[in-house]
Amino acid sequence: MRISIEHETVYRYAEPASYSIQALHLKPLDMAGQKVVSWRLQIPANASLRETRDVYGNVLQMLYVERPHEEIALKVTGEVETADQNGLVVLSQERFAPTFYLRQTALSTPDEAVIALAERARVESDRSPLDIAHRLMEKVRDALDYQVGETNAATTAAEALMRGAGVCQDHAHVFIAAARHLGIPARYVSGYLWPDADAHHEAGHAWAEAHVEGLGWVGFDVANRICPTANYVRVASGLDYLEAAPVRGLRRGGGAETLEVHLRVAEAAQQQ
Repeated sequence: MRISIEHETVYRYAEPASYSIQALHLKPLDMAGQKVVSWRLQIPANASLRETRDVYGNVLQMLYVERPHEEIALKVTGEVETADQNGLVVLSQERFAPTFYLRQTALSTPDEAVIALAERARVESDRSPLDIAHRLMEKVRDALDYQVGETNAATTAAEALMRGAGVCQDHAHVFIAAARHLGIPARYVSGYLWPDADAHHEAGHAWAEAHVEGLGWVGFDVANRICPTANYVRVASGLDYLEAAPVRGLRRGGGAETLEVHLRVAEAAQQQ
């Protein structure tokens, strides 16, 4: 499958900002089942860009605007060829051993409710790590209704579960918190999803990956109750949202900020 992506992010400020720096995780990598055919990032004329890799091996693009500005507009256009890997994730290089991903973070620390949910998934499984992970995916999705506007980027796994509602970011965080409690390494993934019909979205997609002994890393899209297929484009991963967010930044001045995100994910015409 060839997936076409158009992703525009615009920050506007109430008054001029004197300096901005943004960390961008917007560019996918070639990996098993995924090949970047074309990829272009348009940035403001008054900005500079430096590309490197972060500690996890993700493509990290650092954007700098060092002149007064009232807007930062970023536009990504690209195409990625994908193939179904049955949920298995094989990167060209893993920077850390799986046990590194047992570390809890502020966003993924489990409370009593998350622990109870995790234990129920274990009890109802056949006790194999793969079955526990599948049971956990179902338990989290049953407990967390998909509702936009109930949570934000700073909402923790425990808070989302308490509210009983959230978005894909929250589903991933609760799954990760519970999996780590059960001794299953887990990490957060950001990327794109083509939902079998060309559509416009307000944000990218997020899911989790768990390390299953004997298989390796396996993806779990809790929001949609499936393991990732050829409809998914994987961009970045980390311990939680903060380490794989598409755009994060700091600025000096600017006053109040407004954000607009326009995203179109479609199936591209196959080239012969």
